[in-house]
Amino acid sequence: MAEGGSQGTLVSGVAQRYATALFELAEETGAIDTVAAALDSFNGLLAENADLTRLIESPAFTAEEQVAAIKAVLDKAGITGVAANFIGLVASKRRLFALPGMITAYKRLVAEAKGIVSAEVTVAEQPTAKRVDEIRAALKGVAGKDVDVSIKVDPALIGGLIVKMGSRMVDASLKTKLNSIRLAMKEVG
Repeated sequence: MAEGGSQGTLVSGVAQRYATALFELAEETGAIDTVAAALDSFNGLLAENADLTRLIESPAFTAEEQVAAIKAVLDKAGITGVAANFIGLVASKRRLFALPGMITAYKRLVAEAKGIVSAEVTVAEQPTAKRVDEIRAALKGVAGKDVDVSIKVDPALIGGLIVKMGSRMVDASLKTKLNSIRLAMKEVG
């Protein structure tokens, strides 16, 4: 068990170092937002392509194979400039396994620099764009600053939502309410 934890720490340490270096380079070149958009685009590709996920996670591929495959993916996706060079460097250094963590860490650095608070909202079904805007506006009212909202869908919630913002968490899911009622009924009976 401890080994898995140390592996996670290793990945997060590597991810943070690379993300910080990328952020500093993007800041120097005035490309913070361009790089963030390109990384989001690459993250989207990862989410929808199991083969690409296998490529970045598997140690079975050589660095040369990973670099060639990543270059083809970046070219096809139209990802260029600092972000493409960064992803290529990560591939050549055999660090693709940590790329999702690097992207997350980079986004966190951008948010901190812009004074934006991050919030993770888990809902039972995919909300409409209007509903996401309403959630963002409500969270902005609570936080007092802009909020970058990431949405996760978990049908097990049945309804309602769970919001994690910084160290705060609000669980207003139907599943939790039903569990509370079930527990209260057991105590009464």
